[in-house]
Amino acid sequence: MTEMDEAFWDARYGEHEQLFSGDPNGVLVAEVRDLPPGRALDLGAGEGADAIWLARRGWRVTAMEISRVALTRAQKSAADAAVEVDWRHADLLTTPPDAAAYDLVSAQYLPIPHQPDHTAIHALTASVAPGGTLLFVHHAPLDDPGDWHGPDISEFYSPHEVAGLLGEDWTIETDETRARTAPAPPGTHHTHDTVLRARRG
Repeated sequence: MTEMDEAFWDARYGEHEQLFSGDPNGVLVAEVRDLPPGRALDLGAGEGADAIWLARRGWRVTAMEISRVALTRAQKSAADAAVEVDWRHADLLTTPPDAAAYDLVSAQYLPIPHQPDHTAIHALTASVAPGGTLLFVHHAPLDDPGDWHGPDISEFYSPHEVAGLLGEDWTIETDETRARTAPAPPGTHHTHDTVLRARRG
């Protein structure tokens, strides 16, 4: 399995002045734009586009990111945008977020490796407040990998697998595969996303 730890992500971000587009993820925009703002947790916040978009819409955002390189860029972008975000340098595998604290928990393309006891997933879902929303999005498996040499996404939890780990107090609102709303990052072949949206009772 590819070990996607802090050193991996610092190196990945360090290879580029800006790794991603700076635009919020399309699924986040589509699924969240009609929700009333509250407290939000952005897991794997990267260079901060999602957290900044949420903050601009009135959400009180906590953003967790494993890479200090990405976090520094995110903090600068937030300052430039004149929004406040609670930036936290943390790894979900070792630092669980606050329990039952967030009206929205968003994990966009966050690679969480499978664990026998599903500790990280349980920590993630436990952070959603009663009545809150979980939005977990990943790339759909490739029909034709072509010359793709990146990590095998089957090593990580899919949204559908996360749906299967939710308890009876959850209502699954979306568990589907859909076409991407924007082109995949350069060098990838992903044309579809898998999307889980669920509400905690």
